[in-house]
Order: sequence, then structure tokens, then C-alpha cells
Amino acid sequence: MPIRLPFDDSYRHLPARFFTRLDPQPVAAPKLVKVNHPLAVALGLDPALLESAEGVALMSGAAVAEGSAPIAQVYAGHQFGGFSPQLGDGRAHLLGELVGPDGVRRDLQLKGSGRTPYSRGGDGRAAIGPMLREYIIGEAMHALGIPTTRALAVVTTGEAVIRDTPLPGAVMTRVAQSHLRVGTFQFFAARGDVEAVRTLADYAIARHYPGLAGDYRGFLEAVIARQAALIARWMLVGFIHGVMNTDNMTISGETIDYGPCAFMEAYDPATVFSSIDHYGRYAYANQPRIAHWNLTRLAEALLPLLAEEEERAIGIAKESLGGFAQAFQAAWLAGLRAKLGLRAAHEEDAGLIERLLGLMQEAKADFTLTFRRLGEAARGDATAARALLGATPAFDDWLAQWRICEPDAAAMDTVNPIYIARNHLVEEALAAATTRADYTPFEWLLTVLEKPFEERPGYERFAQPAREDERVLATFCGT
Repeated sequence: MPIRLPFDDSYRHLPARFFTRLDPQPVAAPKLVKVNHPLAVALGLDPALLESAEGVALMSGAAVAEGSAPIAQVYAGHQFGGFSPQLGDGRAHLLGELVGPDGVRRDLQLKGSGRTPYSRGGDGRAAIGPMLREYIIGEAMHALGIPTTRALAVVTTGEAVIRDTPLPGAVMTRVAQSHLRVGTFQFFAARGDVEAVRTLADYAIARHYPGLAGDYRGFLEAVIARQAALIARWMLVGFIHGVMNTDNMTISGETIDYGPCAFMEAYDPATVFSSIDHYGRYAYANQPRIAHWNLTRLAEALLPLLAEEEERAIGIAKESLGGFAQAFQAAWLAGLRAKLGLRAAHEEDAGLIERLLGLMQEAKADFTLTFRRLGEAARGDATAARALLGATPAFDDWLAQWRICEPDAAAMDTVNPIYIARNHLVEEALAAATTRADYTPFEWLLTVLEKPFEERPGYERFAQPAREDERVLATFCGT
């Protein structure tokens, strides 16, 4: 008997041109890998129900919940700078929306659930590796306090998907405050459908910025502010998204789509992890610039709503976009002050920070461990910090200047993680799952990452950068 979930849908009641109504494609032999118990409870769902045969059928696409009307959403997007006028959910189905006990409305979406009209020649399926990667990175980001989509569950399908080689198929259930993207607005703007752009803006405001009803400039500036804060948070933990296309930038301000992404180890602003980013467009240091570029595309789509006269609308958009750099810089600087335990803001802080980053780059110091070991230096023992940054006069001079500020070591430990989803550990977990259906490394990694700021005996390996023979320099989108 089909499960009944308390869906309270809103998006599918928009005009028909916003989506296509269709059910997921059933799979051969669905088998549960993991249910995210804390997330299920946050959604008001019973984890045991999701782990039942009926729950597994629902989360594989083999069954549709009672009262559910799954849809595939349409959108467009700039991908590596080139505009694709129609993209959309090529292998995803939005099952419905749930309002949790906290009053927050969230989407429940299947990923890897079959072909849709937006598949663009793809098979609509997903392999187990990329689905587990999204689960791991989403949970890591959540534990770090960074707004993110999350995985509710992963199931295998009993079917193989063909990429370079046959791989075990899987379906992930993704949870997001919504799947509205910059590319959603671009889809309708590219067609000159101003009515649809206005409808979409009104919907997005009502869902994510309810205090701004009818204020389209305020809406644009609110999205800009959220994205500036989000990108700063990425940068403060060394995270590199890898595919910052406009269809991967949410209106809610959540991180979405963990394909070729990774956490940087040796500090280098030019670091790239995406196997398809041949020119470094989405390198670590480029992320603020690309975010501004993407938000400019959103502003272009909203121009008819900002003012009747195009020239006036462009002026408003430019003024609004001008706030991004200031918002990002403020969040970035405040975050780095916190990472260094600085108790008050001073003009000299920026110089102190830049000098440290220069020392880190020169020494190829591990980004995460540098800040964590500086916490020890704040307590008086700089041995580990010197091992990372070098026992040089330049570091000693920097250390002396920083210590004058009387850094708060305890506060530093609350913002500087000891554990991140290091790429070699993620790949180790994915390889075990893919080649021998062994999910033990996956489970261990999740256990470590759920408390990233708490250093625990027995987990030393998870805090260490990859050895030379363990390094993973490229990640893949998995499509």
C-alpha cells in the first residue's frame, strides 16, 4: 500500500509552463543504503517508515506516495559562461513539499529517478558514487553551519548505469528549501515572458522573503546578500564548488549540486578540482567574482520588474549589484577575524590576514589545519603551527604581531574545524561502496563529520591531509 506523506504543494500550482507533470521511472530491485534520521525528524517524518519496504519503494521511484503529483522543473542556465536556453530536471522528480515542525517549507526531490523531457539525451539515472558524495558533502556543510541542500536517503536500484564503465545505479532523495535557481528566472526571461518572470518572483518572495511582497528591488538585494554570505562561508572553510553555473545558484541561498567539488588542502587561491574546468573559471579565488557574475544574470532577468524604463531599470540593477562586493568582503573579513580569535575589529586586521594567507601559500600549508593549529599557538604552543608554516623569521614576526591581539583560543575552536570531508577520504568511501557494496567507510566518515569542531581520540587519520600517493586532484560530475 502506498505511503501517504503530508505534502503541501505550492510550486505545482503555478502555470503549466513552469514544469512537466510525470512520475519517476521504476527500478528493478531497490535496496536501502541510508536514511538520514535527524533530517527525517526535522521534516516531521518517521525514519522507520522510510526504512520500510514502502518507504524504500517511494525513495527509489518504484512507487508514488498517496496524494503526490511528481513534477520535473524547467530552467535555463549559463554553464561555464555559455547560455543554454533550456535545461531543467533531466534526472530528477520533485515529489512534493513538506512543512516541517519548525514551520519551514522544503522540497522533497528524487535525483537519478529517470528520464524527463529535459534529459537532453541523458539516461536520467545516477551512479552510487555521486549520490553518496552529495550525501557526504551536504552533511559536512550542514555540520559546519553552511546553508545547504541535504540528502534524506540513498537507495541502490539493482540496475547498472553506463558511464565510462558499468556502475551500480542509485537514487538520492534530496531536501531543499526550494529548487528555485537563477536559471529558473533566465528560462522565462530568455523567452520574453515577463508575466512568468513576475509570477516566479512573486512566488519566490512569498516563499523565501515574505516581508518583501511587491518589492522586486528588495528581492534582488536580498538574494545578493544571501549569496555574498554563502560564498564567504565557503571560502572560510576552503570549499570549492566546482560548477558555479547559474542553474546551480539558488534563490534561497543554499548550496546545491555537489558534483566536482572539494575542500582545499594546501592553500592556493588558484586551486581547481573540477575535471571539466580547464581554464580555472571556478577556482577557489574566483568564486566571489563568479557569484557576482551569476547575480548579474538574475538582475538582467528581473529588469522589466525593476522599472518601466529600461535605462532606469539597468541603473537600479547596477546599484543593487554594487552591494555584493561590500557584503562579501564584510562577511569574509568578519569570518577571518573569528578564525584568528580576534576579539575586536581594527584597521590593521586586513593586513594581518593577508600576511598569513601569503605565508600559507608560500608554505603550501593545509588550510584547515593551519587555523586549527593556530588555536594551539594562541594557548602558547606554536610547535604544530610552525611545522605547517615554517620556522622562519617571517612567521615569527607574524606570530608576534598576532599574539599582541590576545587571540581567544576557545572561540577559535568553535569556528575552525578539525575534520572536513577530505577528498581522498571521500573517494575511499565511494570506491568501497561502488566496487564491493561496502558502506562502512561511508558510515565512518559521516560519524566523523557530524562533529567537525570536536577533536576526538581515534580519529587522527581523518584530520590529516592526503599523503602524496593519496591525493585526488580532480573530481567529476557523475552525469
